[in-house]
Amino acid sequence: MFKSMKELFTSGNKDLRHRIYFTLACLTIFILGISIRVPGTEDLTKNLGFLELINTIGGGALKNFSIFALGVMPYITASIITQLLQMDIFPYFTELAKQGHTGRQKINQITRYMGIAFAFIEGYAFAFAFLGKTGDPMQYMYIATILTAGTSLLLWMGDQMTQKGIGNGTSLIIMAGIIATLPQMFITAFTSLVIVDGTTQVMALGIIKFILFALVYFGIIIGMIFVQESERRIPIQYANKSTSAYGASQSFMPIKINSAGVIPVIFASSLLSIPSIIAQVIKKDSVTLFVQKYLTYTTPVGFILYVVFIFFFAYFYTFIQLKPEEFAKNLQDNGGYIPGIRPGEETKQYVTKILTRLTVLGATFLVIIAGLPILFSQVTSLPTSVTIGGTGLLIVVGVALETYKQLEGSILTRSYKRGYSRR
Repeated sequence: MFKSMKELFTSGNKDLRHRIYFTLACLTIFILGISIRVPGTEDLTKNLGFLELINTIGGGALKNFSIFALGVMPYITASIITQLLQMDIFPYFTELAKQGHTGRQKINQITRYMGIAFAFIEGYAFAFAFLGKTGDPMQYMYIATILTAGTSLLLWMGDQMTQKGIGNGTSLIIMAGIIATLPQMFITAFTSLVIVDGTTQVMALGIIKFILFALVYFGIIIGMIFVQESERRIPIQYANKSTSAYGASQSFMPIKINSAGVIPVIFASSLLSIPSIIAQVIKKDSVTLFVQKYLTYTTPVGFILYVVFIFFFAYFYTFIQLKPEEFAKNLQDNGGYIPGIRPGEETKQYVTKILTRLTVLGATFLVIIAGLPILFSQVTSLPTSVTIGGTGLLIVVGVALETYKQLEGSILTRSYKRGYSRR
């Protein structure tokens, strides 16, 4: 690990360093944009509810009502819809999904256009719901246009970081927004736990509480890394290879415990945020009361719905990514098989059973991580901005691990190429 990272600063990896510098420059622009408020607006002081996820992913941009207030959430919403349409719901999208790389490019293009359209609709709804201005639709249109332009700029920067940077452009923007809120969160936790004006004994107790808070926080990060990297390996043997001759290099199909990543939580949060947005726009007491009573995660009914949605989307997204039927067919076409399992239908059933069991563990893990901030806020008197665990932290861990692996892979590839050229 450290050896590969040291190689990053060698003269042979100059182009990779330039990619890192370009990525950091784009992320700096994003962080600066968070503090640029939309002209004629003020900070939001009301509770955002499920919209807090958008605020967290955007680094507090929604609370500031900055030009990046919507972040990349409209694009995520569009991704949800396009993935649903690929499940034999809309023939055009189903055909594109079967066209390989060309079809994926077309789907990505449609998703981006759809995301920009959603950004304008959400921007108009937020301007109407949160700013409280009446009688001037042009003001709403003006604010919605600025917010749409901010989202469009983020999507463009994400593409540039993917092509000219180190990859994962959109994911890195989300990660940067979440990390931007962490220093203020720890400062708030310290000022809330450590009473400077109290006695020495009270201050010492507060410092101990803050240290415990930090240890638990980083302990959860370690647990997330462990689960994210855990996988079940299915052995695969090919008919043209001898088990005795190639047993040392037997192939495996690795399946992660949490194959869906953080996507199910984002999907569930996005779905449950829709009633909150509608209630803010309609501004009827009966609708608002119903949403607050049954569709917020702090209520029993809302939390149960949250858990059900996470489990549903975990299964949905896992079986979209890892299709047992296609895996069994491709394995059979290439002369491969799972030892002790017949090719074809039996292989499909075997993989489906493993995916089902692993997804139960992965979805339970997601529910625990998503539920920790909710439980933490109920049992402590700390401000709501101070949390433990949560979706945001899971996103940071996942993106950081993926980015590190990409960097390490690029360094190793360059090392092999240089070693081969010297021969």
